[in-house]
Amino acid sequence: MKKSIAIICGGGPAPGINTVISTLAKTFLKDGYKVIGVHHGYQGLCSDNPEVKVFDFHHADRIFSRGGSTLIMSRFKPKDSDFKVDFFKKNNVKLLVTIGGDDTASTANRLTKYLNTQSVEVAHVHVPKTIDNDLPLPDRNPTFGFHTAKDQGVRIGNTVYEDARTSENWFVVSAMGRSAGHLAFGIASACHFQMMIIPEMFNSTNITFNKIINMIISSIIKCKIEGVEYGVALVSEGVFHFMDEDEIVNSDINFTYDDHGHPELGNVSKSHIFNYLLQVKLKEIGLDIKSRPVELGYELRCCNPIAFDLTLCSLLGIGVKKLFDQGVSGCIVSANSSGDITPLFLKDFEDKHGKIPPRLVDINSDMAQLFINNLFFIEEKDYDKARTYVSNPEAYDFRKILNWN
Repeated sequence: MKKSIAIICGGGPAPGINTVISTLAKTFLKDGYKVIGVHHGYQGLCSDNPEVKVFDFHHADRIFSRGGSTLIMSRFKPKDSDFKVDFFKKNNVKLLVTIGGDDTASTANRLTKYLNTQSVEVAHVHVPKTIDNDLPLPDRNPTFGFHTAKDQGVRIGNTVYEDARTSENWFVVSAMGRSAGHLAFGIASACHFQMMIIPEMFNSTNITFNKIINMIISSIIKCKIEGVEYGVALVSEGVFHFMDEDEIVNSDINFTYDDHGHPELGNVSKSHIFNYLLQVKLKEIGLDIKSRPVELGYELRCCNPIAFDLTLCSLLGIGVKKLFDQGVSGCIVSANSSGDITPLFLKDFEDKHGKIPPRLVDINSDMAQLFINNLFFIEEKDYDKARTYVSNPEAYDFRKILNWN
């Protein structure tokens, strides 16, 4: 029976998934393998009759530079009791390629161990993807999809900034980023936004809505002092993941709650929350400023990959074949800054609790500090002029809010 490889995609979309799939298909077809894509991730793989796509060159070629994923994705996380061996035996699968985050990778490790107990030997190589750029890859290399998502965010961000300038309004923008501020930092710095707020800034104080709103107002007042009547403040959604749950629950925002009583943050627009709280505070202190919310979320995940990610994803796809041919399994494929392919293993990333800590923005780096210093915010030297707008300018002192003094 002809040897085959199976490909599944887990988690959410990221630009470049189709590029990885296309490259894998072309590379393994060339070597005589059957290439099977399984829809619905592990949910499909663990079903009695998986829905599959058998690739030929022409389909692989058509999807190469296309956004989204030709294989339907799923966040389903199976238990060991859900695993089945029939699909792998029936199709003589020699390699399982997973595209996703660390959960997708760790589940594959459990699955291949199960298959071994059933006398079915299947190699596994994982291709890491996330637009959050928070996987701690060596050499601080980016995860695939990040640069394309940032590029799309900058396109939208520049348009929003032009609207702010044209109409003399403020916009409150929120950008995706589960626990790290890489995407928000990249977009805000590239667009020259007046204010950027990412979770890494709160390295000396806890995160509260009041501090976030006061930082935005600090920027608004500083702009007014400088004769600028417009601006954009970008806040990373990652601030929610470091915020005390009581702070969220008591924020005067109507949330839906899950079965465990936790607010369902995925059901609300983060930019609308920040903008609403900003407007409440502006009215409270008597500042007549128009602001509008803009969410940078799902718009970034399925756009066509830019050249950087086309090249990186092609390299990772070919790299999977290199590692497989070398007999390397149970690993993550990685490319360093020189383009060398190396295997990484989950144990290389895990902390003592078995969790993979996110790679955060290095807030003390020259790059971060230079861009932060270039934002608009109130400092002690601005207090006298700021009193034209607020009676207590020290409450809006950017560095005091962050406890950076």
